[in-house]
Amino acid sequence: MTFNESMQKIPAHWTIQRSTPFFTRDNVPEALLKHHNTAKGVFGQICVMAGTLTYYGFPDENNHEPEQVLIVNAGEFITSAPQYWHRVELSDDAQFNINFWSDPEGRKGRLLNTASSSENRADSET
Repeated sequence: MTFNESMQKIPAHWTIQRSTPFFTRDNVPEALLKHHNTAKGVFGQICVMAGTLTYYGFPDENNHEPEQVLIVNAGEFITSAPQYWHRVELSDDAQFNINFWSDPEGRKGRLLNTASSSENRADSET
């Protein structure tokens, strides 16, 4: 998946299936700070409420050299397309949450995957 594909629009008929609580440096799940992606058929919408979040996007699971680096400031959001590999870094004062969007007719199960294990249930942490 390329940079342009990673910033696709969320389809208009999709709905939020789950929203995380607000995360800070003190409580962010480790999985979000490491190489991971959203599951097939799931968009992640990262909403920054305070501080700054840096989003690193990668071309695939095995490539750890980012093809994009985006700075997301308070009051802004970005989307991460299904199955696009990425990780985030937070400023000391960052606060954010994630909305997981999918087709309401067909989405069940895992919301994200980590590079360390396809069986890792990271969605139970987020």
